[in-house]
Amino acid sequence: MAWFKRKDKGIQTPTEEKKDTPRGLWYKSPTGKIVDTEELEKNFYISPEDGYHVRIGSKEYFEILFDDNTFKELDKNLSSKDPLKFEDKKKYTDRLKEAQEKTGLKDAVRTAVGKSKGEDLVIACMDFRFIGGSMGSVVGEKIARAADYSLKNNIPFMIISKSGGARMMEAALSLMQLAKTSAKLAQLADAGIPYISLCTDPTTGGTTASFAMLGDINISEPGALIGFAGPRVVRDTTGKELPEGFQTSEFLQEHGFLDFITPRQELKNKINLYLDLILNRAVRA
Repeated sequence: MAWFKRKDKGIQTPTEEKKDTPRGLWYKSPTGKIVDTEELEKNFYISPEDGYHVRIGSKEYFEILFDDNTFKELDKNLSSKDPLKFEDKKKYTDRLKEAQEKTGLKDAVRTAVGKSKGEDLVIACMDFRFIGGSMGSVVGEKIARAADYSLKNNIPFMIISKSGGARMMEAALSLMQLAKTSAKLAQLADAGIPYISLCTDPTTGGTTASFAMLGDINISEPGALIGFAGPRVVRDTTGKELPEGFQTSEFLQEHGFLDFITPRQELKNKINLYLDLILNRAVRA
């Protein structure tokens, strides 16, 4: 019986001989496909088995879109306050601190300027890991300042949306960001500076109701959830069953809300092709 009983006390295996499996070695897509994480990264975080676009953040999008991952981050130290002294299960200040420590981010959006295929581009990219990518006053302010940078320097602007909507902990201050960002985008339009909106999974709530749907061109990744309210809320409100694929990017394109859908590995080429055409400049290879 000694084969299942420990004969000696204490740990006997030297540390250097342990065979622990590294965490995150495999990724399982929602369809059940198992993918090696290294292979997933090389494939732009798209499952090669089923084409599922794994959620990624600003770090990965900047790597994909900026040449040699070289860029200057704008307003990187802006962080949220707690003007309403909000508290539910925990204080808002504690939620912010927890999110900052967990993600290494200051808030739910990062803005940067750099070269994309040799031409300047300003990008604001939301991070869902930070309180669900919720839009508070800092998110609105950073997007507004990034738009100002585009306006001042005559550089095309792009927003990558990935958000659960307005941040309830800031109440009306959060909702004010819808008008604030929309006004800045209107100034870009008046100046003839292109603005590209990329909707990723998920793009919902006040984000959809403002800058996510105001692009000169609105594009999306395959299979992204895009809408104002979630499917359950829409179903309960209307009392009707929803069409198959309701609020997916494919459904929205079919109904005229999106201009096109592009796989992530084609994203850099597609947005720069659009910019070359709209700005009437030579198409870059």
